[in-house]
Amino acid sequence: MKRRKFMAASSLLGLGAVSPKLAAQSVKKNDKEVYELRSYETKMGGMGRLEAYIQTALMPALNRMGASKVGVFKEMSKDDPAKLHVLIAYATQEQYFQIHGQLKTDADYLSAADAYLKTPVDKATFDRMSSSLMVAFDGMPKLATPAKEPRIMELRTYESYNEDAARRKIKMFNEGEIAIFNKVKLNIVFFGEVLIGPRMPCLTYMLTFKNMEERNANWAQFSADPDWKQLSQAPEYANSVSRIARIFLEPTAYSQI
Repeated sequence: MKRRKFMAASSLLGLGAVSPKLAAQSVKKNDKEVYELRSYETKMGGMGRLEAYIQTALMPALNRMGASKVGVFKEMSKDDPAKLHVLIAYATQEQYFQIHGQLKTDADYLSAADAYLKTPVDKATFDRMSSSLMVAFDGMPKLATPAKEPRIMELRTYESYNEDAARRKIKMFNEGEIAIFNKVKLNIVFFGEVLIGPRMPCLTYMLTFKNMEERNANWAQFSADPDWKQLSQAPEYANSVSRIARIFLEPTAYSQI
């Protein structure tokens, strides 16, 4: 299967009962970014080596190849083993495949990543790396880069009990909830429909705040908002989310998001 057709087919899996006409229009749109989210579970002593690889080899290569926005985040919980989350924004699905192909043969990248790639098995940098591939929502087709100032990030994933429930929740965001987020200053970084990844069907989004106090106050404002109360009572959107997972993150000093 050709790459373009593969991605188009993946997108259709989450469209449920959408009419063929609307589905075709959605897939044909090429103005929505594609997001790759990697989560590394590091080995003891591996965090420094992993960050060195990302900062000196991976990020420069991605930027040079056209992926100009790469976010790198650590969890605020400080759990053990430590985790590192990397968010990469691609302009199109074609760029995603192109860059992943280039990384396999690019001499500058391979040279910069040499120490990381040749790490012996008994000194492995991380235990496992999980990843997901997402396409941006119609209601927010591009990632919003936060200002370079002290900030926290809230990464949330909404799981649904089937594909139609996920479609309805995405529609709810596109047709009203995103606007309410903006009104009450739930500062959006991105919204993504997960095409490939764990715990599907699901969607993932990221918010940013100055601190936890601002986060708590703005979420309270959202919960009390009359537009949200009205939207949340719409029968169409009932039972569209079965589980919510959230992680609080801090960007590294070199994060581009």
